[in-house]
Amino acid sequence: MALESGPVEREREREVDRLPPGEPRRVGSRNTLVLLAFTIVTNLADGITKIALPVLAARNTDSPALVSLVSFALSLPWLLVALHVGVLVDRVDRRRLLWLADGLRLLAIGGLVAIALGGGVTIAVLVGGGLVLGVAEVIALTSTSALIPAIVPRDDRERANALITGAETAANEFAGPFVGGLLLAAGTGIALGVTWVAYLAASLLLLLLTGRFRAAGRTDVDAGVEPGARASVNREIGAGVGYLWGDPLLRTMALILTVLYASWGAWLALMPLVAHDLMHLSAREYGVVLSALGVGGLLGAVLVGRLNRLLGHRRVMFADLVGTFVMMVVPAVTTNLWAVTAAAFVGGLGGTLWAVDSRLIGQNLVPERMMGRYSGASRLFGWGAIPLGAGLIGLLAQWFGVRIAFAVFAVAVAGTIPAYLRVFTEARLAPAFRVPAFRVPAGDGAANGVD
Repeated sequence: MALESGPVEREREREVDRLPPGEPRRVGSRNTLVLLAFTIVTNLADGITKIALPVLAARNTDSPALVSLVSFALSLPWLLVALHVGVLVDRVDRRRLLWLADGLRLLAIGGLVAIALGGGVTIAVLVGGGLVLGVAEVIALTSTSALIPAIVPRDDRERANALITGAETAANEFAGPFVGGLLLAAGTGIALGVTWVAYLAASLLLLLLTGRFRAAGRTDVDAGVEPGARASVNREIGAGVGYLWGDPLLRTMALILTVLYASWGAWLALMPLVAHDLMHLSAREYGVVLSALGVGGLLGAVLVGRLNRLLGHRRVMFADLVGTFVMMVVPAVTTNLWAVTAAAFVGGLGGTLWAVDSRLIGQNLVPERMMGRYSGASRLFGWGAIPLGAGLIGLLAQWFGVRIAFAVFAVAVAGTIPAYLRVFTEARLAPAFRVPAFRVPAGDGAANGVD
């Protein structure tokens, strides 16, 4: 089948590795290590706050709705400001935005420490702090996504993404909540104080980055404005969303990501009830199930490079569709502890494989000036689907039962497979994963598999 060579494809033909010619590989390795350390420290702190704020809420109220409101406040900014933050990331220095994010975190945590020491913590205060921390997370993650292709050489990006994804999994899902629990036992002020120091240390780490931190060229050239004019924020948002939606590969990836993230949100929301009421698990046994999810994710980060070389990126990304399907379908047919644990492991493994390779696709195909807006739009599809999935499975479970609820999501994941096989072809994926940078003379469609 012939593929159209539209503006996105022509842009790709012009895009090459964006680092200056001859950029030493050691610089890319140094930047990777700095971003890895930054990710570890900030995700440890994020993991602590994500357990600390709901615990503080539970100490102030017996209402499940109010406690969940605090957790919701941490993720709500993805729905509210992700697209606008994407424009900001494309307009200004991205390292300064990371400093801004950490500055917001320091202000929020510092304020909570002062209020906690004064005994004035309320639900409203915790919701406000959660919103500020959520906005900071949106800025930090969107800026980091846009920064990687600018300061890490193309042939180092797979390793960089694998390391960073593994660090996110280990710090956010394991170490952060565990350390947060220990610190909260020692005292609220201690837990929040350690978190404040961690964010400060992360800010200092950013001084070690080298390279260019601002998008090259004007970021509004895609917004249809006259030369010399400045596009509005809404027009730049439209350009970013239009770029994503105008490319079959990026559009399909975003839609599949919506289903996958909704399924993960659904699993995480309903599994505690399943573990308690249907599987009759102890806290330790439920911990085993959650640990399997994280261990699978860590193993995926370790193996993704080898699997990509052995099986190819197309098969590796397809493994996540299979893994997520298994994770959702097993609780629909059995409550056996080891079957559910194995399914969680497979789901975690596939999730990391998808995360690394999908990030590479965006970083290697999307123009640098568009990375912020693309990342914002892409993460809106994914992260915005998490609360929707959690809410939907709750309604399905209430109306039709737990097994039917999981089965519905399993069917939804299976429904993405035909679109994946049709769109994620070797020809479309080749520009994203070919190293060195993919170069095609203008008008030469045969070189990239385009008829």
